[in-house]
Formats: sequence, structure tokens, C-alpha cells
Amino acid sequence: DIDHLNPRVQKELVEWPNWLRTDVGFDGWRFDFAKGYSADVAKIYVDRSEPSFAVAEIWTSLAYGGDGKPNLNQDPHRQELVNWVNKVGGSGPATTFDFTTKGILNVAVEGELWRLRGTDGKAPGMIGWWPAKAVTFVDNHDTGSTQHMWPFPSDRVMQGYAYILTHPGTPCIFYDHFFDWGLKEEIDRLVSIRTRQGIHSESKLQIMEADADLYLAEIDGKVIVKLGPRYDVGNLIPAGFKVAAHGNDYAVW
Repeated sequence: DIDHLNPRVQKELVEWPNWLRTDVGFDGWRFDFAKGYSADVAKIYVDRSEPSFAVAEIWTSLAYGGDGKPNLNQDPHRQELVNWVNKVGGSGPATTFDFTTKGILNVAVEGELWRLRGTDGKAPGMIGWWPAKAVTFVDNHDTGSTQHMWPFPSDRVMQGYAYILTHPGTPCIFYDHFFDWGLKEEIDRLVSIRTRQGIHSESKLQIMEADADLYLAEIDGKVIVKLGPRYDVGNLIPAGFKVAAHGNDYAVW
């Protein structure tokens, strides 16, 4: 319950991250509950502490239809994320967690993979509009773990990682999944593919198929990822691509 408009509060909150940066060695900030104060205030903290990276948690509800599922069009939701980055400074280090992608992925892997192609043919989350400023994730300490507020389907978590670790944006790996769920080896393999092929936050995404049981996309002409239970996709994979990773209902060439 802090008055972020108070000059003394602003001064001391800037001194603290500057100390963390110069004396301790941290050089990036996570803005918790960033919708609790204005982007103008966040801009003050970013400009005066000069981090190399800053990410905001702006967690708002998606738009839902009468069936209780997210609407196909989530433009207002991702626009809110884009607006925050623009106000804090689009040319600076500010990014936001891509809650739009998280929410759509949650539902898409449950037999509705067509959701992963937006009405404009691009990715439907923030990564479809401004991938350089989108931090993608499958779960975090709020959505998953002991709080379990908005968990990813537990038996399909690796489909989520196959998506974010091959796609544009800056992917974020959840501690629990990596260290406690026994997924370290599978996640490591996907990270290695991303690193080896030079996939980055602004990589080019081409969505090849997006049906209920199949999502197929090519990234930078170097990597192809498949989600969903459809097995026979050989006719869709260009010559020269070889399987580099696979698991429950996902594969990467």
C-alpha cells in the first residue's frame, strides 16, 4: 500500500534498485502487480535505475464468451500490454509478461489448437504484435505451484514449452517444472535447439497449419514445431528437416 506519487517514495524506490545494481550485481527488474500503479510511475523507476531488462506483471482477465472459453479475438487484452510498454518506453528495456499467450495456450492444448492462429494469421498473443517486448511463460508462482490460480493443463505442459521455446518472444522457464517435475531433460533439449538455431525474440513465425488436433509452424526457416495428437504430418514437413526433439503430442524438426 505505497503512494507511488509521493516524491520521497519515488526517490527511495529508485535508490534501492540502484543499490541492487551497483553493489549486489542485479541488472534487471520484475514489476509485481504493475497494474496497481501507472506506467508513468514505472517509467520513472526504469529511467532512473537504468536496468538492462525490466518485465511487468500485468495480469488482467481475457474476454470470455458464453461458453466460458476465451473469445478468439483478444486484441484489447494484448493492446493493454503493448500500451504499458509504449508508455514506459518502447525503445528501452521494458517488457511485459505475455498473459494473452498464456491464456490462449491454456485452452488451445485441450483440443483447440486452431486458437493459435489469430484472425490476422499471426500468433494471437502479444508475440503476434510486438514479440521483442513479450516475455512468454507456461506457468509462474501465481498461476501454478501451490497457489494454482490459473494452471496450465498438467499433462500438456511440455506442449507449452515446445511452443514458447521455439517461438518469438523471450521465453521464461518455471522453476517448478524444471527442477521438481522431472522435465529438465526435455526442456534442456528445446533450449538447446533454440540456441543452436539462433531463434530470438524477433524471429519470423510462419503458421503452416492450425486445426483442432494440429498446430504446425516454421520459425526463421530453420525450425518446425508441431503440437497436437495428429501423427501423420510427414507430407507437411519440407525435405531436409529432421526430428530434433519429441514428446507427448509435440515434435520439433
